[in-house]
Amino acid sequence: MTSRERVEAALAHIATDRVPLDVGGGQSTSLSVEAYERLKDYLGVVAPTEFLNTTFRVARLDEETLTRLGSDVRPVTLRTGSGPSGPPARVQPAGEAGRLVDELGVTWRQVSFEGGFYWEQVTFPLREATLVDLESYPWPDAEDPWRYEGLADEVQRLYRTSTCALMGDCGYKSLWEPAFTLLGFERALMDLIADEEFMTALFEKLFMIVSTVTRRFLEITGPYLSVVRTADDLATQQSLMMSPATYRKVIKPFHCRYFELIRQYTDAKIFFHSDGNVVDLLDDLIEIGVDVLNPVQVSAFADPELVKKRYGDRLSFWGGIDTQATLPRGAPAEVAEEVALRIHQFASQGGYVLGPVHNIQADVPPENIVAMCQAVRDHRARG
Repeated sequence: MTSRERVEAALAHIATDRVPLDVGGGQSTSLSVEAYERLKDYLGVVAPTEFLNTTFRVARLDEETLTRLGSDVRPVTLRTGSGPSGPPARVQPAGEAGRLVDELGVTWRQVSFEGGFYWEQVTFPLREATLVDLESYPWPDAEDPWRYEGLADEVQRLYRTSTCALMGDCGYKSLWEPAFTLLGFERALMDLIADEEFMTALFEKLFMIVSTVTRRFLEITGPYLSVVRTADDLATQQSLMMSPATYRKVIKPFHCRYFELIRQYTDAKIFFHSDGNVVDLLDDLIEIGVDVLNPVQVSAFADPELVKKRYGDRLSFWGGIDTQATLPRGAPAEVAEEVALRIHQFASQGGYVLGPVHNIQADVPPENIVAMCQAVRDHRARG
């Protein structure tokens, strides 16, 4: 099978020649810059380092590395726009070294660790906002043509020259995440209960941006995509951030509208990324159109096999290889054991694309990344 056939068959719950693999196909299945540069050195690959996401410092893997890893997925993004993260050309200096301001007006600062740094949020522009302030806030211009320059040529080139599945990501695809980024967690969580009018108004403002960018993006890319990536982190490792009832009342209607919009422009599967223990909302997400759950944070699931048994006929799973313990601290043989375990748990009757649980960080040895990818091929050879 080609990579595209393999991914599309798996997501249709049809038998495949091997479990599909995604490393580098999207903004939650790639590598941090530091991990990517170490991997290139290990493989002897010479290639520039580009970004899939600037603020989260997620690398866009080069084609040689993707091919050598055996990844079945390639990303299609707005190269001149990465949503709330802002592309390098659109992120503005904050007036001092080590800081930047993104398109939503959020300021970030560099926080160093041994061998690199992360961007940490330091301002919450709407923390004290009123309904009136939402009307006067300088929201990003979703219609600005620079966002879409070169996109048609890029997606058509990838579709013609690659046999891989294409994952589309237009940058602006979340509602709850930018809301708590602008408000801060404390106010956002309180206002879901205490000021539903304000939260609904804020979601409407964000939905105008998200829906416009998504529509324009899918008008260009929709026919070529196998998967459309959406995202909204709704859970911690222990539980949901809000009650199921609150989600259903305040947030779910917007997600429903968003997924209905996507269905108008593409037949691609809807991929939904939410970290943590989101199991209590899976029936809701399936009901409103989610086809694929990512990242399958197994450390937050009490019983991964039970999740597959309960939802596997209606939902596909994408991810599953632990980035908190096994990949950074396990030996290559232990990584291979986890690959075999996740294939056993999630791949029966299709519906599984294997990959890391979120982006691989700097503490993951390149040997373990290669071991994960090799184990997928070895599992095929064993049948």
